Amino acid sequence: MKYICLVLGFLFLACGVIGIFVPLLPTTPFLLLSAALFFRSSPRAYDWLLSHRYLGPYIRNFREERAIPLHVKVIAITLLWLTSLHCFFMLLEHWLLKALIGAVAIGVTLYLLSFKTSSKRRDK
Repeated sequence: MKYICLVLGFLFLACGVIGIFVPLLPTTPFLLLSAALFFRSSPRAYDWLLSHRYLGPYIRNFREERAIPLHVKVIAITLLWLTSLHCFFMLLEHWLLKALIGAVAIGVTLYLLSFKTSSKRRDK
């Protein structure tokens, strides 16, 4: 079971890293799941993830404050809407798909805005 958790931890870590660049794929939930799996399977991987220069602050800020830094919210929502509008106007023709993309973009935006804004810019 320990090895399964470790493999799944790295799989969800990869999804979280991809989520940094793909607007509709969430980053923080995948990183939190990865941290939980590493906690159960490998203290070394867990410590590495929490002390990682770029990924660690996502987990620490969310775990400590249940908040998202303002710059992360702005970047996430901007990329979300740029991608959604590109799909809406350039790629999709059917109105149902356009409505679905619009609903997802509105839902994700409201979800991101529902978290309080962190006072910290970045842990160093």
